[in-house]
Amino acid sequence: MTNNDILKKLRVALMLRDDQIVEILELVDFRISKSELGAFFRAEDHENYMECGDQVLRNFLNGLVIHLRGTKENPKNPNDVLAKHKAEIPKKETSKERPEFKATLKDAEKGRGDQKPSKSGSATKKPFKKNNTKTAPKVQVVEKVVYKNGKNKK
Repeated sequence: MTNNDILKKLRVALMLRDDQIVEILELVDFRISKSELGAFFRAEDHENYMECGDQVLRNFLNGLVIHLRGTKENPKNPNDVLAKHKAEIPKKETSKERPEFKATLKDAEKGRGDQKPSKSGSATKKPFKKNNTKTAPKVQVVEKVVYKNGKNKK
């Protein structure tokens, strides 16, 4: 995994914008412009793509620690900081709030395309019970074979 991949995953996971990343880097006195930062997030085949160096990633991680935890003199709760980031994300006006999906029994039965849903409505099947009253003797299906691999044993 490259430094660019790590930076992209952190950006998505923490819901950070470019200007927030610039502010985080400034916490550790590392100056970078938004356009330089944007070059890290471009596609690899783009002409302005730039590989994120170790120094940039190291400073971002150190700044992120200060941003989330605060300093010794002024500690912060990381959950409060993340909640603040989430609240700053603008919501689209046209999209409705989508309720969380919960599977029903019908949906659970439709999960497999190779089987029809049962008519009883129960998604779980009863386990197969073995009839232990009559035990049949084991029948040897394959006879024992002596392999000769070209060596004569004496």
